[in-house]
Amino acid sequence: MRTALHGLAERGQSPWMDQLSRDLLRGGDLAGLVEAGVLGVTSNPTIFQDAMSSGDAYDAQKRELDEDDPKEVFLALAAEDIRNACDLLAGKGTAPQDGWVSMEVDPNFAYDTQATLDEARRLHSLIDRPNLFVKIPGTPEGMPAIEESIARGIPVNVTLLFSLDRHRAAAEAYLRGLRRFRADGGDLSKVASVASYFVSRVDTEADKRLDAMRGHEVLKGKLAIANAKLAYQQYLEIFSGKEWDELARAGATPQWCLWASTSTKNPAYRDTRYVEELIGPETVTTMPRKTIEAFLDHGRIADTLTRDVEGARRVLDRFAEIRISYRDVTETLEREGVRKFADSYQQLLDSLTAHPARR
Repeated sequence: MRTALHGLAERGQSPWMDQLSRDLLRGGDLAGLVEAGVLGVTSNPTIFQDAMSSGDAYDAQKRELDEDDPKEVFLALAAEDIRNACDLLAGKGTAPQDGWVSMEVDPNFAYDTQATLDEARRLHSLIDRPNLFVKIPGTPEGMPAIEESIARGIPVNVTLLFSLDRHRAAAEAYLRGLRRFRADGGDLSKVASVASYFVSRVDTEADKRLDAMRGHEVLKGKLAIANAKLAYQQYLEIFSGKEWDELARAGATPQWCLWASTSTKNPAYRDTRYVEELIGPETVTTMPRKTIEAFLDHGRIADTLTRDVEGARRVLDRFAEIRISYRDVTETLEREGVRKFADSYQQLLDSLTAHPARR
């Protein structure tokens, strides 16, 4: 049966789900969603925490583990889910960014290049699946780890991108890694990357500042979509031209924009707006299950990503005119994003200590 998610794929956009757990895998829910058109999965500590600290899906494996370190317990439990999801999604879809599963490095390493690289190598080896993306934060310290990972043939999902500058830096790190990988004899068709550009959180922060100023309500709910549309224009510019064409002929695939944080935080906004307003080719949209269900129910499909690009530029100009700093908004979101991911990761480890396997 054709669904709204299939409609996205027909327009060159790969729909992913931002959720993974053993219950989803064992109950067949994930397989059903794949049939409905889901073509990729991202995981995160918050979802794993909820899954691993409740119910009994993980108890049998917990009892088998000869391990007390909660991080090692988490990695062992998560690795099984990630591998199974990779196997389920392998070969799904026809686009280069279809069929992938993402797992992030320890977010506590977001400001440590070497630790991030070491963890990326470990996860790549631990999962041992060709369709695994290792998620690396797009912090300044993460950029060299992204380049080095690509140079070693490790596919990377660059996460926590909020600004155009960071997006460009992530693309350039990917390109440097591709050139090095090729120079060392690597097969460029075996390595890939996506750039996870966060959306709704941008409006949450910008709207908060607009509320504090008053008098500029017309700009509420505008910055996130404008920001993403300009990132896509930047993508089109970076992954074109003679140098890119040479890499593409050698098998390289471009670093697609992945729209993350697509759930609507403000109840005044349409619950599918961050999916509907960013539909376009050579992109990924990743949604929590609730948003997927909403989109399947009443999602509207149209090519929207390249509409009114000049209007998007004017939105950023207007924020500058009223002295709301785009740079401060995005830097704040990056800091908070790293902190929230690290907090979730610690809560996950704490929950594993507090909730041992049920006997």
